[in-house]
Amino acid sequence: MEMTKHPIFRPLPWPGHSMKNRLVVAPMSRISATEEGRATAEMEAYYTAFAKGGFSMIITEGNYTDEIASRGYAHQPGLTNAAHADAWKPVVAQVKAHGALMIAQLMHAGALSQYFQHTIAPSAIQPVGVKMAQYGGTGAFPFPRAMGADDINAVKTGFVNAAKMAMDAGFDGVELHAANGYLLDQFLTPELNVRQDQYGGSTSNRFRLSAEIIQAIREVVPAHFLVGIRLSEGKVNDLKYRWKDGADMAVGVLGEVRKAAPDFVHIAVQSGEWERDSFYSDGTSYAALAKQITGSVVIANGGMHQPARAARVIEASHADLISIGKAALADPAWPLHMLNGTSPLAFHPDMLWPEATISHTNQIITSIHPAIS
Repeated sequence: MEMTKHPIFRPLPWPGHSMKNRLVVAPMSRISATEEGRATAEMEAYYTAFAKGGFSMIITEGNYTDEIASRGYAHQPGLTNAAHADAWKPVVAQVKAHGALMIAQLMHAGALSQYFQHTIAPSAIQPVGVKMAQYGGTGAFPFPRAMGADDINAVKTGFVNAAKMAMDAGFDGVELHAANGYLLDQFLTPELNVRQDQYGGSTSNRFRLSAEIIQAIREVVPAHFLVGIRLSEGKVNDLKYRWKDGADMAVGVLGEVRKAAPDFVHIAVQSGEWERDSFYSDGTSYAALAKQITGSVVIANGGMHQPARAARVIEASHADLISIGKAALADPAWPLHMLNGTSPLAFHPDMLWPEATISHTNQIITSIHPAIS
């Protein structure tokens, strides 16, 4: 297939927003903000490169939403105050000046915080696995405290305030990080949420916090401001985790998502193996179910830099958009390479190891490809 005719390069009809193609930069933790959580000039160059390289939408790394317990890592960016919003303004302005939508991911780490020792979670359950070394962590996760009503209210307030800060910074919208094992996903996961109140038990109750946050954000942002949600089965500390009820669980979750009515639903496959880890025994994919059930724009993730896989996702109506992570990290001009028939720089694991900072990635890229400066 001639790449100019590839479905990923078709514009997306999305009222109120211009999408010249179907390509989205997936959120990737870069731990390159200041100690206080402010975006930097290095981050501005990093995000602008994706817009220059031809991506239509960029979703930032997770921004922490409060100073109490949400931060996941040292040097993670935040959106908790005016200083955070002001630091993001030049980054957002540059991205939008090059024709891309800029979405702020909002994240509460919950029990998977590598920053706090006083962690909180839906239930007092020890997280499996160990902290991620490339994000500055060592050893086991702390044993979390089960959240009370005041904690839940503080979390909701934090997300709503962060959405206001994102709007003030000029972002086109926000994505709630309800995937990969972080707080909102912890509420959704039956094994991690054994609460006996209105936030535990049924799928509706376990999704309630996310739904209430979406509703509360809607009440303080204009209609054109996008509010999306990211979902997954796998978790950063448990990549092999899958729902025991498979497609039935997915249908139940997505029914609740439909009621909350986000503008987009981002289905993440942490392993990058979309066919292996996104399909159920009846032959349906999580992304396709999201598209059938929610009525929202759906973004599929999981090794989408492979042109044949990306074409299948779009043409077979699994999703409307595809998000690319590691391939974009290795070469922000990936879309232009595809259009021009040239070879993008390939991802190498050393780009994220032993640390996942922007400067480290740049050093590795330069060492592998010394002609690049």
